[in-house]
Amino acid sequence: MHLFRFTLASAFCLMTTYAQAAGFRFITVPADAGLPAFQAAVWSPCQEQAGEVKLRTITLPATRDCAVSGDKLPLIVISHGYGGSFIGHHDTAAVLADAGFVVVALDHPVDAGGGDMSRADTLAALTERPADITRLIDHMLTAWSDHAKLDRDHVGFFGFSRGGYTGLVVAGANPDLRKAIALWPENSPKPSCAELRRSEIPAQALAHDPRVKALVVADPAFGPLFDREALKDVKIPIQLWASALSGDDKTGGEVTLDYVSLIERDLPVRPDYHLVPNAGHYAFLPPCTPDLAKKRPDICTDRPGFDRAAFHEQLNAAALAFFRTHLVRGGP
Repeated sequence: MHLFRFTLASAFCLMTTYAQAAGFRFITVPADAGLPAFQAAVWSPCQEQAGEVKLRTITLPATRDCAVSGDKLPLIVISHGYGGSFIGHHDTAAVLADAGFVVVALDHPVDAGGGDMSRADTLAALTERPADITRLIDHMLTAWSDHAKLDRDHVGFFGFSRGGYTGLVVAGANPDLRKAIALWPENSPKPSCAELRRSEIPAQALAHDPRVKALVVADPAFGPLFDREALKDVKIPIQLWASALSGDDKTGGEVTLDYVSLIERDLPVRPDYHLVPNAGHYAFLPPCTPDLAKKRPDICTDRPGFDRAAFHEQLNAAALAFFRTHLVRGGP
């Protein structure tokens, strides 16, 4: 285990060595097998001068529709948390794209904040999210306009909160969904609790994807669903992050430090584990704009003494170094 500390000079060198403008574009993954279409955003290496991409809630330092630079590029998929969106880890996506990765982040149809949240608290969220990832990888490797520039043998994953749960399942975990009933009080109004009391477990099989070769997960949700047996087939390299104060946040009981610690203990391959002192759960989201900080102090306010901007420089450098080690031909 690593207590988080500001000593990743070598990773910073990797970041600065490969700094370029990140290209940015939107894609749509079509509906398939009863699952809805969804939108995603792609960040990619770009040789043009950095510009600005203005979205509804944020302006990104990127170049819209820039030609993808390079060949045999590793692919990273990013999965957001409950109520999040493709933009939720834009700083990480940009750092990775600047360093030579193609990065795609999706809006999960079942629980993205800008969409229909009516099924976000059902068990369908636990089964459909991993299937979204497989569909997205299929699309990127076969139907995306620049799929020929991707290295299909080097695919990685970054996930936060429910996105962390999603990544573990994609990597081979088989969580026991029946254990989710322990996450909430007996009188909880959540639809998932009612489903469990009626023994209505979704019939959809959990999707695993052996194309994913390396995993970075931060504060994965639903820890009690995983034990040593559930995690026994997760054999790929993992960088696992935990916020020391996650249990103090309003995460609906889905994430606590104890839950993440048990996952760290039960993984069959020892992860690169980072515990971040004085950090709450939402510290893994990028620093908020002043406007967002006014609207959402619950996700934007950190503990006294915690510098989210400095932390993200370190988080992104560590994720970059990890993915370069495990996904780039020839290593760092």
